[in-house]
Order: sequence, then C-alpha cells, then structure tokens
Amino acid sequence: MSDPNHSPFTPLNALTDEDRIIHAPARLAIMSCLAVVESADFLFLLRQTGLTKGNLSSHLSKLEEAGFVEITKEFLKKTPHTLLSLSEKGQKAFQDYQARMSAILKGSAE
Repeated sequence: MSDPNHSPFTPLNALTDEDRIIHAPARLAIMSCLAVVESADFLFLLRQTGLTKGNLSSHLSKLEEAGFVEITKEFLKKTPHTLLSLSEKGQKAFQDYQARMSAILKGSAE
C-alpha cells in the first residue's frame, strides 16, 4: 500500500536547489543568453528575453544573490549602463544544470 504522505521519486526530484534557481523560465532564458557571450548589457537581455525591466531586474537579483551573475554598473556619457556576465559559479551551475536536464530527458525517453 502506498503512503500518501510520501512523494514518489521522479527524475525531477534529482534537481538541486541551485537547479531550481535556474529552472524558472525567465532565469533559464537569462542564463542561456549569458552562457554564450562574455558579457551583455541590460538592454540586450531585455530584448532577448522579452521580459519587462522590473521582471528582468528581479530575476537578475535572484541570480546575483545565488552568485551566478556578476552585475557591473557604470556610466557612459552620463547614461547608466549595466553590464552582466555569468560568474565562474554560474557557468559551472549552468553546465551542471544542462547535464542533469539532459540525463532526466534521456531517462524519460526510455
């Protein structure tokens, strides 16, 4: 007899807390964009992800808190300019996430 209070193991249970930070669709889009460039500015990410300024800022804050994204703010001719890049920790976390998701998807195809 199965225990209703016990959740069965599924491949998605294998996701770590770091994976869960990345797994949110908006943050996954941000991480995917930053993984293929050395750095990007805020407006580039805004266009690439289709997020609003507030939404992008909020998700970037969560990624920064996790140590996945480095944010550099500067002024170019008196205009604020925000430059973003994946940290070493973020690069590794994204690579690990991709590997784990690939394994999960391969397992579910069998």
